[in-house]
Amino acid sequence: MILSTTDVIQGAVVKSYLGVVTAEVVYGSNALRDFFAGIRDMIGGRTGSYEKVFKQGQEEAIAELEQRARALGANAVIGIEIDTGTINIDDRGALLLITASGTAVSLEQ
Repeated sequence: MILSTTDVIQGAVVKSYLGVVTAEVVYGSNALRDFFAGIRDMIGGRTGSYEKVFKQGQEEAIAELEQRARALGANAVIGIEIDTGTINIDDRGALLLITASGTAVSLEQ
């Protein structure tokens, strides 16, 4: 499976466009991680624990995107875009949201 952020795969011919595929990953907040992130916010520096969460979430979203594309009979996904955000659930916390989307295609072999 070819996964690309570009809308063209050099040297490949799209035989058919199979549709837009999306994947979503949502993580709950973690009180301990939030505490240490708050300290980092005060003293400066990177927040490694959250960087790991977003990295893992992006990998999971791409894997899910690939699985959904395969279910449509695709051998490639083009134009992939990954977005991150939060969903505020109340005044005490938020959920982390990672989404991936792209176009499932069948390339000529």
